[in-house]
Amino acid sequence: MKLGVNIDHVATLRQARGGFEPDVVRAAKTCERAGANSIVMHLREDRRHVQDRDLFRVKNGIAIRLNMEMSIAPSVVKVAKELRPHQVTFVPEKRRERTTESGLDLVSHEPRLHRAVSEFKERRVVVSLFIDADLRQVEKAMELEADAVEFHTGTYANAKGRQEISKELQRLRRGVLFARELGLTAHAGHGLDTHNVREIVRIKGLEELNIGYSLIVRSLWVGLENAVKEMKALLK
Repeated sequence: MKLGVNIDHVATLRQARGGFEPDVVRAAKTCERAGANSIVMHLREDRRHVQDRDLFRVKNGIAIRLNMEMSIAPSVVKVAKELRPHQVTFVPEKRRERTTESGLDLVSHEPRLHRAVSEFKERRVVVSLFIDADLRQVEKAMELEADAVEFHTGTYANAKGRQEISKELQRLRRGVLFARELGLTAHAGHGLDTHNVREIVRIKGLEELNIGYSLIVRSLWVGLENAVKEMKALLK
């Protein structure tokens, strides 16, 4: 299974003091050296961590894929069109949230999403949609002609008790199976760490996990390269 490493919170730390350190390009190269298959960066509309120039610098500094997470806000779409990353992942975004809280509602955003998906596919950019493990959302992703879906695992990560955890795992398994039946590539991410990722790795059909915050936290104790290597070992 492939690993995408989200380095947003390297930029968060830099923005806390201003300046250039820690450098996102150095972080991306470290993740690449440790075996990451892609680098994930979320350009939020409020630019709270990743900045426009970060994306261009990282894309030019790595040999692996760059997956740009983004909303459908016009100012962000404009940057993505200029950048032309390997992949864009459309996610929901609220100004006051600390992090992404749920999957994107494809039904309510269908008209704008359809236009955005088409524009990036015309540019030969892989398009993924970040959704909850809801079969209606998976079906809508297929209708929108996305290439992939990324299942929101935050509910699973926050689940308490064996029964609740098992329920969420079953939802994810059904979602992945349905996505594969419809011809969509299946990814997953959000809230995953070395403790809860093992059950997710066992879900057949998942091709990639995107993990960020827990790896940056772990890197405080063991270093970023070792943190990524540890996670890669678990994904095997």
